[in-house]
Amino acid sequence: MSKMDNLRAMREAKYAEAQKRSASAPSRPAARPPVAPPAPAAKGAAAPAASPSGVSPAEGDTATDELCGHRNMSGRTCTREQGHAAKSHRYS
Repeated sequence: MSKMDNLRAMREAKYAEAQKRSASAPSRPAARPPVAPPAPAAKGAAAPAASPSGVSPAEGDTATDELCGHRNMSGRTCTREQGHAAKSHRYS
């Protein structure tokens, strides 16, 4: 047998074993169900309370906000906020 014949035989043996294994295994869903988007805030929701410093939590201090934390190849981390919409990262 040539090298190509050996490779073909191994490929066919793997395929046959995979077919046998999939036939005996319980069926699973083909894809994960989609994740529902977060629910929008209710129309009648109260405005967030102001903090003692007089600054609303939405304006919050950038030091207290969570950062993205994405790391590039050189080990620098992204300084943008968590879940930023920008496609690029800012590293420092």
